[in-house]
Amino acid sequence: MNELANTLAVSASGMKAQAGRLRFLSENIANADTPGYRRKTATFDQDMQAGQATGQVTTGPVVLDQQPLARIYSPGHPLADENGYYDGSNVDLIVEIADAREAQRSYEANLKMFEQARQMSQSLLQLLRR
Repeated sequence: MNELANTLAVSASGMKAQAGRLRFLSENIANADTPGYRRKTATFDQDMQAGQATGQVTTGPVVLDQQPLARIYSPGHPLADENGYYDGSNVDLIVEIADAREAQRSYEANLKMFEQARQMSQSLLQLLRR
């Protein structure tokens, strides 16, 4: 029974980590047109307990993408320099949408594993009651 509980915990941690990743991706998409905005990426850390890997993951610290910001020519923009350029963001909407789809699929896979482990534990309890 302990292994089933561990499976539930691993799946739940995966869902929580992917939900955090989706939050960062949503922020990136919402700020794609914000001048000077740097893309946020989520890192995942393996959860350790007494020096042993538990199989669970947590969302690590936020990492800002260090790719250069897009230089946008718009002489009438309030942030434009003397040459008419200002720094845009380094968010690529196609990359963000692809990452969001990947995170969604990973979340769904963890949810499916969670649901199957829950069904197996219910079946086990029904067998033990007989």
